[in-house]
Amino acid sequence: MKNIFIKKKIGKKVRILAGVLCLSVLLSGTEIAWASKLTDAKDAKAEAEEDLSETQSEISALKAQEAALQAEIDALDDELAILIADMNILSQEITDKTAELEQVTADLAAAEEKQAEQYENMKLRIKYMYENGNSAIYDAILGSTSMADMLNRVEYVNDVYAYDRNLLTEYQNTVEEVATLKSTVETEKAEMEAMQSEYEAQEEELNSMLASKESELQSKDSLLASAKEKAAKYQATIEAQNKIIQEEQKKAEEAAKKKAAEEAAKKAAEEAAKKTSSDSTSSSSSSSSSSSSSSESSSSSSSSSSAAVSGTGSSVVSYACQFIGNPYVWGGTSLTDGADCSGFVMSVYAHFGVSLPHSSAAMRGCGTGVSYSDAVAGDIICYSGHVAIYMGNGQIVHAQSAATGITTSSATYRTIVAVRRVI
Repeated sequence: MKNIFIKKKIGKKVRILAGVLCLSVLLSGTEIAWASKLTDAKDAKAEAEEDLSETQSEISALKAQEAALQAEIDALDDELAILIADMNILSQEITDKTAELEQVTADLAAAEEKQAEQYENMKLRIKYMYENGNSAIYDAILGSTSMADMLNRVEYVNDVYAYDRNLLTEYQNTVEEVATLKSTVETEKAEMEAMQSEYEAQEEELNSMLASKESELQSKDSLLASAKEKAAKYQATIEAQNKIIQEEQKKAEEAAKKKAAEEAAKKAAEEAAKKTSSDSTSSSSSSSSSSSSSSESSSSSSSSSSAAVSGTGSSVVSYACQFIGNPYVWGGTSLTDGADCSGFVMSVYAHFGVSLPHSSAAMRGCGTGVSYSDAVAGDIICYSGHVAIYMGNGQIVHAQSAATGITTSSATYRTIVAVRRVI
């Protein structure tokens, strides 16, 4: 009986141990499955975070490109606005010059008509004198009533001849002056019309560049929208994997607690089976490491020096006037062999250590702006598509055109758009 009781008791303990072992195996399998799912979630999260980081870098680059493109578009818009303003000024100047040319043409026709009329009158008198010889003088003498009357009549005849000659000479001079003025006005109008054609070409080029930049900006917008959409998907993936990780970690914690309880039960069963008590403790130690990072910053400083500026406004004018009569050459910068308007101004000021751009439009932004009423010798007078050096007393020296070369003119011969002081 005793042996049977012992066997039953042992069998009961064996069944308990077997149950505990089966439960442990089951829990271990479940733990492995949870661990695998947690690892997969962490891997998916890490991959999504890497993709998100790359996409955010792409977004930053696209935003920087967009900002650069917008800056270019703004600069082109400003340039186009200045060009349109210049075109408007030039258009009004051409209108005024056309009216002036019409008036000069009419004046020339009237002067030529007067000259022809006077010439015909003079021919008639000459014919009369030829046909009648000196009878006019004889008639004047014989018809006089006194010596004083005779002298008056003779003097009158001579005065008529002198008047005819003087009047004809005056009309001839007037015709020459008006013809010269007409030629000058025609030349100035032709130059303005050529400038207008150049402006129109520049406007077309600027509009084309603007269209290209705006198209490129739209393309960047599309790429940016696509990148933001990808970033949103990656962010959603990260959030979903975070949720899975939290759930799996919670399950793992619950399983760990359950496993700890089962292990305690297992130990109790083993103690009961062996009738021994043993305590086993396990300890784990963890070590933590800390790292510190340091950043270095560096700064650089740059210094710039500008060439010393020598001379005064009057010395600039004196130097510039040495080249009056030299040729105008489009795009040229030689004060002796030929320069255009901005090349002339640039080369004159370069002699005094002042660096200026080879562009009439760019010179409007150089130096300090002053009003025309405050202009002094050496200031730069800016027109639509043209620049000159102010001489004082309402006069300028400039490379005017291929027809006139480097010459002097009235400062107000065209509409003044700016006055810049650079020395």
